[in-house]
Amino acid sequence: MKTYLIIIFTFLSYALTAQEQLKGIVLESSSSEEMPLPGVNVYWLGSSVGAITADDGTFSLPYKFSFNKLVISYVGFKTDTLTVTENKFIRHVLQASDELDAVTVTSRKQTTSKSYLKATNTLTVSADELLKAACCNLSESFETNPSIDVNFADAVSGTRQIKMLGLNSPYILITTENIPAIRGASQAYGLSFIPGTWVESIQITKGAGSVVNGFESITGQINTELVKPTTDDKFYLNAYGATSERLELNTHFNTKVSDKWSTGLYVHANTHQENHDVNDDGFLNMPLFNQINVMNRWQYTNPEKGIVSFINLRYLYDEKQAGQVNFNPDNFDPRNPGSLGNIEAWGSEINTERIDVTTKLGYVNPEIPYQSLGFQTAFSHHRQDSYFGLNIYDIQHNSFYSNLVYNSIISDSRHKVKTGLSFTYDHYDELVNTETFERTENSIGAFFEYAYDNLDKLTMTAGARVDQHNRLGFFVTPRLHVRYTPWEKSALRASIGRGKRSANIFAENQNLFASSRQINIQDAGGKIYGLDPEIAWNYGLSYLQGFNLFGRKADVTFDFYRTDFQNQVVVDWENPFEINFYNLDGKSYANSFQFEFNFNAFEGFDLRTAYKYYDIKTDYNSGRLEKPLIPQHRLFANAAYETKENENGSQWKFDATYNWLDSQRFPSTELSIPEFQLDEFSPTVGILNLQVTKVFSSKFEVYLGGENVTNVRQPNPIISPDNPFGANFDSNFVYGPIFGSLYYAGLRYRIN
Repeated sequence: MKTYLIIIFTFLSYALTAQEQLKGIVLESSSSEEMPLPGVNVYWLGSSVGAITADDGTFSLPYKFSFNKLVISYVGFKTDTLTVTENKFIRHVLQASDELDAVTVTSRKQTTSKSYLKATNTLTVSADELLKAACCNLSESFETNPSIDVNFADAVSGTRQIKMLGLNSPYILITTENIPAIRGASQAYGLSFIPGTWVESIQITKGAGSVVNGFESITGQINTELVKPTTDDKFYLNAYGATSERLELNTHFNTKVSDKWSTGLYVHANTHQENHDVNDDGFLNMPLFNQINVMNRWQYTNPEKGIVSFINLRYLYDEKQAGQVNFNPDNFDPRNPGSLGNIEAWGSEINTERIDVTTKLGYVNPEIPYQSLGFQTAFSHHRQDSYFGLNIYDIQHNSFYSNLVYNSIISDSRHKVKTGLSFTYDHYDELVNTETFERTENSIGAFFEYAYDNLDKLTMTAGARVDQHNRLGFFVTPRLHVRYTPWEKSALRASIGRGKRSANIFAENQNLFASSRQINIQDAGGKIYGLDPEIAWNYGLSYLQGFNLFGRKADVTFDFYRTDFQNQVVVDWENPFEINFYNLDGKSYANSFQFEFNFNAFEGFDLRTAYKYYDIKTDYNSGRLEKPLIPQHRLFANAAYETKENENGSQWKFDATYNWLDSQRFPSTELSIPEFQLDEFSPTVGILNLQVTKVFSSKFEVYLGGENVTNVRQPNPIISPDNPFGANFDSNFVYGPIFGSLYYAGLRYRIN
């Protein structure tokens, strides 16, 4: 049935796109004659319908009475806009630009941007925005972004986790060039496996994402675009060092192999080998680690045939050591009972090896540019061997993903369609202490998405996909995004969508292994650890308004999103001696409200502020409670200033970011002895980060910065650190910074 639907959708798309063709020729005038001009862009104004002139200067593109402005443009020539009132042959001569008066247009590139036209509530973060922080990896790329919350997962591993709309990263679809990337075994540490210098831009979409990218997205999507061999610098070097003695090095090498092939080699290495125990509790405040991360990227471009292709090969090895300062891994191995006779210290090792192979093939019909076909594949092998004290956790995850996408229009470019097929395969092999969990998941799905865009008042994207999953069964995933412009410089958006996912309870909650809690699964007869899949609906409203304030650009945004779970795998650690996983019996919801104000106060100075409110509650076995360690109120402010470039490209850049977090609910400690009982809520926290960059030229710059410069520290992040093998040990009650102030410096050098 699904196959028949796809065939019908494709047939209808082809049938409806059959229409009249406007034909013509574009010429240039030389001293003696008029010559055909190939490669000229010809398109209807306000649409994506267009064509490129052939070698003989001719073109052909769809014609409809609603199209009346034809734009003809080519580098080095004056751009002309013709009024077309009937379908007749066009003969047009372009004038060379040397006949025009010179006009110089200057503008300052915005490091973040919001679209007034898209149906989705999407924020685009450029590479320049990422440079406002040290941004050594993707988990550290959101410090200057108010839409994403960043905090430490525990007091041992040093891992940063992100949240969107108040929910953890497993509910976010995190993709690399629209290929799912951070999922399964990589959920806990995968964000630290994508170096910041590899990132060209990030698109953050709130609410249920597109059906094209799968059924797992619930709160939103974060898509990372990587640098391209054809557009990245020929050589790039970024060196970083911090007062914690953390060192990082990034190098890019890009070269053109032939007219159509280009390749890039990207190498990232980082290390930290210094013991730090700032709060004198006997535990390292940040782990010791080494990472080597290498990617080889190939790009094939054949514009004559409308083909663009990418091949990525990547290898990563990452090792971490955490625990007590006097821990020696050579004398400790929980897998070897003989080494446990004389335990001297609590320690943890997390060793990860990962191999990725991804391909992308895109074809755009040169004769009919609005028709395109894309095919993506991704294979990954992820192996992690780890232990946390006496808790062992090993996981091997082999994954394959493929997606075929066809794009076209119906009648005219205001009506766009996407349709295609996808296939996923995942095999998990996990060892949790002495128990083995092994399973295979596979699914095949078909999707159809319709987009209406009149570029004036209304934009709508409606989609649905059907999937057959060996463990989740057959199900339908609907998504809808609507944008309406009531008046100038405004965008009112609404969205609704459904998501469904398997909860990888161990991979997604590895921080809980760094405790003495007993792990319990309340088997409900489901097909994933005995649990049922998670299902949720997400509803959203957003309003964006741009205006002038004191003659300068400004905008405000109001967002409200609600996530309602039909079923959820509840992670219950309200008992200080247990961690319980069970299916939801009752209600679970997350309400998120955000107000944002942005203002270009004066030339070179941008101010961004935001306030967020969360109302997140779940029915636990012990009753309805706020989700732990989520601040109900949050304030954000970022101020950025840069001086004008001089004739050599030299300038200064200054950046300051402040985050204030309201008190956060601790999981109950009532059953603990009084010595280890905590207050119901944490103190409030305010964190200030600063950075200054001196750009000497387009090739060389240096930067100096500080994280948490006011030296805010959580005094006792670990419960019972003196007896880590006792029943009360827990490293998960983290609500703020652990290390205190950290300062860093670095340099960037590039050859264009």
